[in-house]
Amino acid sequence: MFKLPEAWVWDFWTVDDGEQYHLFFLYASRALRDPHARHYRASVGHAVSSDLVHWERVVDALVRSDAPAFDDLATWTGSVVRHPDGRWFMFYTGASLNASGANVQSIGYAVSTDLMTWDKAPGPVLAADPRWYEKYADGHWHDEAFRDPWVLPDPDGDGWHMLITARANHGDTVDRGVVGHAWSADLETWELREPLSSPGEGFGQLEVLQPFVVDGRDVLLFNCLVGDMPEAARADGVTGGVWIADAKSPLGPYDIAGAQVIDDPSLYVGKFVTERETGDTKLLAFVHDRDGAFVGEITDPYAVTWDGDRLALTPTLSTLGSSRG
Repeated sequence: MFKLPEAWVWDFWTVDDGEQYHLFFLYASRALRDPHARHYRASVGHAVSSDLVHWERVVDALVRSDAPAFDDLATWTGSVVRHPDGRWFMFYTGASLNASGANVQSIGYAVSTDLMTWDKAPGPVLAADPRWYEKYADGHWHDEAFRDPWVLPDPDGDGWHMLITARANHGDTVDRGVVGHAWSADLETWELREPLSSPGEGFGQLEVLQPFVVDGRDVLLFNCLVGDMPEAARADGVTGGVWIADAKSPLGPYDIAGAQVIDDPSLYVGKFVTERETGDTKLLAFVHDRDGAFVGEITDPYAVTWDGDRLALTPTLSTLGSSRG
């Protein structure tokens, strides 16, 4: 596993530069003692690997900005893509407290030529728009949820799309989770659009979205804990965790109401990764809970296969036998 003795590690994203896999991860010091406090102390760390198992930590990627700034509380989850001109773009969540002390999230980006040194662009480039998305002032949720940007090229070559963890501005309070959406021609200037899904599909929020093709099948991976789901779902005994929904394309439509939770309830923030040498799909996640306590470490890769309509995780030898940092 990728774990740090001095810090909790949780949400993460990866990118393959053709020679190494790069792991970008949120971390915060265990000296905080309370793992819930980690969210307001999160920085973006960086590690590299040749095999998705043995990781070498390198210089951190991002830290929060000095106030006042959209990311002056913490830097949260994002994604990395490469511009046609060779530059790498890291899109990330900036968290800041408003005048009433509420956590307001918006999205910015940083640019690098080598994946090691990152320069932030002036931000934010996207924030929740009340035409479609819930604002904290609506009073229905504990924060202004607008985060976890996942950027991908348009399937037909028309620019870039961003999927965003967001909440609709209407519907049942605990059932407003939607796939937020934005579009860009150049990765620098972004146009916010209406959501790619509708509220009322069983989730208060859909965290850390990732569209992917697993064995020829389009899916949407997302994450939601049972505490952020409607009461009916809790009554059915759902535990929450990593979810997978069928999709018609990376941009939907998605069968979110029919999503299934991946079997291991201790895992959170699953991410699919294509193994370079074999082309096989692997899944990594962070260990969220063990015996009722927060863990904060990233698994070795699992092999993934379809068992009928369910996605089956198979531990690799490294997953079964390693404890590497």
